[in-house]
Amino acid sequence: MSVRETDARNAHADGVERLLASYRAVPESSGVRLAKPTSNLFRPRAKADAPGLDTSGLTHVIAVDPEARTAEVAGMCTYEHLVAATLAYGLTPLVVPQLKTITLGGAVTGLGIESASFRNGMPHESVLELDILTGAGEVVTASPDEHADLFRAFPNSYGTLGYAVRLRIELEPVLPFVALTHVRFHTLDNLVAAMDRIVETGMHDGERVDYLDGVVFSADESYLCLGAQTAAPGPTSDYTRQRIFYRSIQHDDGALHDRLTIHDYLWRWDTDWFWCSEGFGAQHPLIRRFWPRRYRRSSSYWKLMRLARRYGIADGLERLKRRPPREWVIQDIEVPIGRTVEFLEWFLANVPIEPIWLCPVRMRDDEGWSLYPLRPRETYVNVGFWSTVPVGATPGETNRAIEREVGDLDGHKSLYSEAFYSREEFDARYGGDAYRAVKERYDPDGRLLDLYAKAVQRR
Repeated sequence: MSVRETDARNAHADGVERLLASYRAVPESSGVRLAKPTSNLFRPRAKADAPGLDTSGLTHVIAVDPEARTAEVAGMCTYEHLVAATLAYGLTPLVVPQLKTITLGGAVTGLGIESASFRNGMPHESVLELDILTGAGEVVTASPDEHADLFRAFPNSYGTLGYAVRLRIELEPVLPFVALTHVRFHTLDNLVAAMDRIVETGMHDGERVDYLDGVVFSADESYLCLGAQTAAPGPTSDYTRQRIFYRSIQHDDGALHDRLTIHDYLWRWDTDWFWCSEGFGAQHPLIRRFWPRRYRRSSSYWKLMRLARRYGIADGLERLKRRPPREWVIQDIEVPIGRTVEFLEWFLANVPIEPIWLCPVRMRDDEGWSLYPLRPRETYVNVGFWSTVPVGATPGETNRAIEREVGDLDGHKSLYSEAFYSREEFDARYGGDAYRAVKERYDPDGRLLDLYAKAVQRR
């Protein structure tokens, strides 16, 4: 073991001790929560009645083993730091969520997805083992063979079964560049059919596809973005300056080619928070020119949005324009690929939001995961939409309608944003019986919030 790795492991051990000490300092009558400098949740959070747990020593990469193609990572390490460490060895995590400040622990307990998900599933499927601080105040190591019930239930538990302290994950080799092909479609049927073929074969027009996602601008303008790793040298694009990635994929017909470094490909959506930076003026050419590049990133826009929501700035501006307030519709859902066109047609007809992000996913694991029961080896399509609509006659009207449509199409929705399910609906969709059994074992005194209370009731 190198001196550097020894130091990292010692630092991690110290960080775990501080975490446990902060847990023991929380009164038994108070709830337990993490003290986090960043968040990618978009649902209201109740004010805490006690200080958060000290995670300051859990933000680093502990070790990268390039021969075994694994990494040991502290639970609060961001993907930005993790990718920087693994790319030094020509490796990346099997799935790298789109935003730099997502933590590895957060992507596992709250799910994550990206353009490698059609072949590599979700981040939690590459976890070999993880240490979890449970609600009972103990750190246990969970794996397919040890505390397997907790290992299977941890994904989608959102910190209600415990917090990831350390994770050992698989890595995969990557090449220095990604050659991109943006294929335009004029019908949704053709786009989804092409996506299905690529997922099944890993090929398009005889060429290998390593990464696959897409964007829908309208019913007659949609794109698949195909990425293939390559070592061939050549010019690359830079979308951290004046050019904007999602606008670069638009063209009249056929295929458009582009090229990025593997680093810039992994973070291609972060610079403009997909397309949401437009709401802050960051896509206006003049404003963009004077907007510091270091602040053109998702974490900056998220902070601005949080301030706007806290102080009702957006609703105040709508009142000045004599318009009704807006309902936030920030969701990611998954539907079976065979129902994707139905959902998109319904969405475009009923929800005035565009563009829409598409990302196919197929779970690698045949056993399934207790709290997010997508059928193994079946292709689903993640549909992401993030904006606002005019408020309806009832609170959350549009979000409730989306929930109903997703359920009717045998799909699921992520729980990082607002949800409105009844307890019975929620339990049926998110493994209620399995969750309660694991909750009773690892959080017998209810120190951590219940998943339904956290995802639905905390408004």
